[in-house]
Amino acid sequence: MPSLLYFDLGNVLLNFDHEIACRQMAVTAGVPAELVREVVFNSDLQTSYETGLISTAEYYADFCRETTSQPGLDALCQAASDIFTPNQPVIDLLQQLQTQGHPMGILSNTCAAHWEFISDGRFPFIETCFTVYALSFELRCMKPRPEIYAAAAQLAEVAPSDIFFIDDREENVTGAQTAGFEAVRFTTVDQLTIDLRDRGLLAEDT
Repeated sequence: MPSLLYFDLGNVLLNFDHEIACRQMAVTAGVPAELVREVVFNSDLQTSYETGLISTAEYYADFCRETTSQPGLDALCQAASDIFTPNQPVIDLLQQLQTQGHPMGILSNTCAAHWEFISDGRFPFIETCFTVYALSFELRCMKPRPEIYAAAAQLAEVAPSDIFFIDDREENVTGAQTAGFEAVRFTTVDQLTIDLRDRGLLAEDT
């Protein structure tokens, strides 16, 4: 039985939509949403931010320069980050796993602004259900690069072979498996329930 469960964040624990970010950032900056999409997501800006290669201040400066706009920094971060909604069926599973005593962590590609928004108390399970957080912007590498899985195992002080990982992207699951994790792709909560029960991680309903 795995001794630690790592969960991806986006579209596993929290659903999100980058198009919402584009629209909200556009309103905040007073520019077209198409320009925001081009500057942030159709370039290397968001990837650099999530990899920790640039700071929030540098991300903001690049955004302002490329869009020739000057929104407030806090307002722009809020517009970029207020895109998440809890995946309640998965959160209900988390609480069952926690009750059964399984250590859990988050292994996610994310940026500083998103993490600050997510972990500020608006989603209490982020703090109460997890004991370790392996975040790309802090580890300075992103899934599916092998370095992030090695860093996540080291951070949790668990051998890769003792980790079970859930992610919604096939390439990240493959990367985890190559790194020695046991990993499955998240599709539905029903399938995840089966995957957990097959490994003895979730008790059958009584």
